[in-house]
Amino acid sequence: MSQAQQIQAAPANSWKMLQAMVGIGILCALLIVLTFQGTLERIENNRAEALEKAIFNVIPGISKKKTFTIGADNEIMEVKGDEASGQLIYAGYDENNELVGLAIEAAGMGYADIIRILYGYDPEKQVVFGFNVMETKETPGLGDKIEKDPRFLANFEALDVSLDEQAQDLNHDVVTVKQGEKENPWEIDGITGATISSRAIGNIIRSSTEELLPVIYNNLNAFTYENE
Repeated sequence: MSQAQQIQAAPANSWKMLQAMVGIGILCALLIVLTFQGTLERIENNRAEALEKAIFNVIPGISKKKTFTIGADNEIMEVKGDEASGQLIYAGYDENNELVGLAIEAAGMGYADIIRILYGYDPEKQVVFGFNVMETKETPGLGDKIEKDPRFLANFEALDVSLDEQAQDLNHDVVTVKQGEKENPWEIDGITGATISSRAIGNIIRSSTEELLPVIYNNLNAFTYENE
């Protein structure tokens, strides 16, 4: 093959290679989209099941629940069907339709990424009495202890989040202390070796309770169970 023929063949071969690469890229993208669409319903169902289980876990002793949201004017409204959006609160009721407690979603930055939690709130005793990690990417063996360390989880059996006489602010800020140094019911006993992750939980709960509990406590009648 002459030099001129080689020069003409090179661009042709490059074009064929480019076409092949573009074709493979389009095929891969199509497969990714089809896989996502094919598994989306299953993923959503799994998330819904996990949330349902978590709600019944953080509000012990309930037999039914309803979903509420907080409107722009701090109005608490029941959510119907699939309309759920924004800040969601799940009210749990016993067999007599009496309010047992509320499950509240909250999130904040951990060591590695956003941590999403669900905590149970007893408005009568004004305590957090349940806790569940919904999503975390904390370091396995260290940061993930916030999900399974029995001593750490014991913090949320009766964490004091009581409001002042005007029901506008917490009597005491929720704060995470070093492991073994907890002295007060509004303190969270941290985890040695997972200091940032355990402090993150304290920050998440403090921010959430400071913002939401005054609104919730002053509008408890909105959670009265009404038959459909």
